[in-house]
Order: sequence, then structure tokens, then C-alpha cells
Amino acid sequence: MLRSALLALVISPCLASLAQADVASHIPGQAGYTGRTGVTLHVSKRGDNSDGSSWEKAFHSIQAALNAVPDQQGGHRVIVRPDHYLEPNLEVPHPGAAGSYNQLIGDIDGKLGSGATGWVIIDAGDPEQGFKSWDWWSNIRASSKDWPVGNNATNFSSISWDRWALKNLYGTGSDAGLFWDLTHGSDQEFTVQVEDCVGIGRAFGGGVCYPIVRKNEPSLFRRCYFMALDWGGDTGAVLIGGSETSMPEIPHAVFEDCTLVHPDNAVQVSFASQHVRAKFINCRMIVLNFSQPQISPSTGIICSEKQPSLLHVDLQDCQLAGYKVFGTGGLPEEISYSTTGRNVAYVQFEQSIPQGIERLGTWPTELFSSMAPPQVKDGVIQWPVITMPAD
Repeated sequence: MLRSALLALVISPCLASLAQADVASHIPGQAGYTGRTGVTLHVSKRGDNSDGSSWEKAFHSIQAALNAVPDQQGGHRVIVRPDHYLEPNLEVPHPGAAGSYNQLIGDIDGKLGSGATGWVIIDAGDPEQGFKSWDWWSNIRASSKDWPVGNNATNFSSISWDRWALKNLYGTGSDAGLFWDLTHGSDQEFTVQVEDCVGIGRAFGGGVCYPIVRKNEPSLFRRCYFMALDWGGDTGAVLIGGSETSMPEIPHAVFEDCTLVHPDNAVQVSFASQHVRAKFINCRMIVLNFSQPQISPSTGIICSEKQPSLLHVDLQDCQLAGYKVFGTGGLPEEISYSTTGRNVAYVQFEQSIPQGIERLGTWPTELFSSMAPPQVKDGVIQWPVITMPAD
């Protein structure tokens, strides 16, 4: 505990400035953007599937539009009409650039010209058989030939998605939702920004694995809902992993105003990770397993089973619910953490609460009302309003 407290004192000023930073100026189409203006490509099943230069000429698939991004100078936009797109393993030919991210955005309110409202659903399932929970079969393409089973014919890294921003998308139907695995492209700087999205997968709903920290430019997940459906191994609502040989002073990823739902772990560290750091601001973490210790106890809301000391989390104004807060796989090591603001946890009555986190004794009704993914109604994402429980 002393180690955690000392670490928090050292890095808290850095984290405070990072939490206040807003990278919206990197994103084309958003207020304050000063970067390059690239091409705009359109996706709609009502287009003529020619060149994507307008809604009339829109590509029928998201992948076709991504393939048409012409260069790595950044500032390109791919705008998608609300619909159901059966498209697994999306990949991009080019990354964005510093100060000029590329953007993949769903036109959920029709204000970008599609004339439609609702979710842009990216479904990686099998169109005939349904949910395709097959290793390395996901919304975002990644694969490894070293993996013994699944979609392992090639090595493929998600690194090409560097400096892309995603908004208003609903990814589901397969092994992972909006999750980036750098595989053989690990040990490099990498940043994605994901806003107002839903990711649901078997193993992971979202997350990022094996980058090294890009100073003052972490991956950012803001106003997102992530759910995973399996509880075996290193599954979690979000999976995180880093490549540093020592703990970085700033996070690989920041999760702000997100809801994380899972049978066993809201946050899980990949078994293949080295040191990894993440910050959670105003997040809701809900684990469904409150089992008795003698039957099948949960491994923890925030979990690092391989080597607990590889994880550091910074919690700010978060609400947690589940069997216990931290899971270490029964190892004697501790997970390092810091807390700011008010953080509360509702846990199984026999479990202790870490210092700096307040125990809730009564059922957190509002928190559990946020368990379902948000809907889009009249072009607006219907996020539940969840307040912090009274003292």
C-alpha cells in the first residue's frame, strides 16, 4: 500500500493535466480542429458503390471506404449511414498523423447528410450461423500465426489504426468488439480515440494491447459501453496490455465516462502483457458474479492474474460492483493504484475494500440500471443518467 501511495504522489500532477487534456482538436470535423483536411468518403447501401465521394456514389461497405483512404498524411473522414453492416476484421491501409487523425464516424443523427438516424452496427458474426466466437475473428483485424487455433493463417497487427478516431459505432458479433491488438507490431507508440461507441465481444468488448506510451497522447475511450460474454482466461469488458519493462508515469489508455460489464472482470490485463497503466474517470464497472467463495468466486472487478505488479490503475470518481475489487490470481503481490475524487464499491459482504475506496452497503440501483447497452432514439444516444450514491 505504501508503494501505491508514493507512486500516486509522484505522478498525480502529470495525471491531473492529462485528464484535463482534450484531443478533439486532432479530429477532423470537430471544434478546434486545425489539422490537415483530407478526403471524405461515404458508406451507404443506397449509393452506387462507385468512388464514395458523395452519398449518391457511396461505397456499400465500410471496408471499401477504408481501402480508399489515399495516404498517411491524416485528416481523412469515412462517414457511414446508419444500417447493419456484416463486416468482420476491419483494417486500414494508412494511419493518421500527429494533429491530423483519420475518423470513422456513424451519422447517427443524419446531420452529416445520410438522412437516416440510428446506430451504425458493425457485425462480425456469421451471416448464416450467428455469433462467431472464433479466436482472432473480431471487428478490428489482428491475428498471429503463433496462436494454435482460430483465424491464425497470417500475422496481422492493428498498428495501422494508429491515430484513428471512431465515433457513433456499435461493434459486435465476434470474439472482440472495438479492440486493438498490435501482435507483431507491438513495442511501438500507438493511439486510438473512441467516443460514443458500443463494443460487445466474447472475450473483450474493447481495449488496446501492447503499445508503448505516447507521451501526452494516450488512447482515449470516452462515453463508451463495453461488454464481454465469456469468463475463461484473460477475458474482460476491456483488455489492456503494455510493452514497457517498467511502469510508465502516464497511462497507455484513459477511459472516461464508460460503462464496463462482464461476468468476471470489468478490467483485465492480458496474460502476455508487460507493464501497463490505465486511468478511469467517472466509469461504471459491473461484474455479475457474486458467487460464494466455496463455489465459483469471481477473480476481481479489476484483475491482473499473471503478475499483479504489472498493473497500475488510476481511479477517479468511479463506481464499481462485483465480488471483490482487485483480483491477483491468488498471488501475494498487489495491484498498484491511486484514487482521486470519490470512488465507491459494492462487493460481496466477506470481501475487504482497498484503502481510498468507499464501501457501499446498500444495493446501487442506478448503477445496475446502466447494465444494458444504450439505444439511439431520434438520432440521440440514450445514455442513462447515473449519479454517485449519497454518502
